Amino acid sequence: MPDFSFYKLEIFIPESHLSALQSALQSVDAGHIGNYDSCLSYSRVTGCWRPLAGSRPYIGTENEICMADELKVEVTCREAKIDRTIEVIKMVHPYEEPVINVIPLFRTGI
Repeated sequence: MPDFSFYKLEIFIPESHLSALQSALQSVDAGHIGNYDSCLSYSRVTGCWRPLAGSRPYIGTENEICMADELKVEVTCREAKIDRTIEVIKMVHPYEEPVINVIPLFRTGI
């Protein structure tokens, strides 16, 4: 049976919130690899979306295609800590419904 004890989280967030995200991830020990902690990587990306009626967009105009610069942050997390990690991300994230992709990692010790 495959060992999926680690997962990669991809989090899309404005650059202005990176420091708060780093602190939140550190508080639940996400990004702990060997004798290092707070290990994450990020890249600058452009997000596109269209806010619909009833949304509370972080930025943008209802019913129009909007674009903004943001960061795609990647961090590893132990399976046992996934739920708590997602909770703390949502606490510091400004989006109405944050984009958090959770991807199982197979055989991380290769």
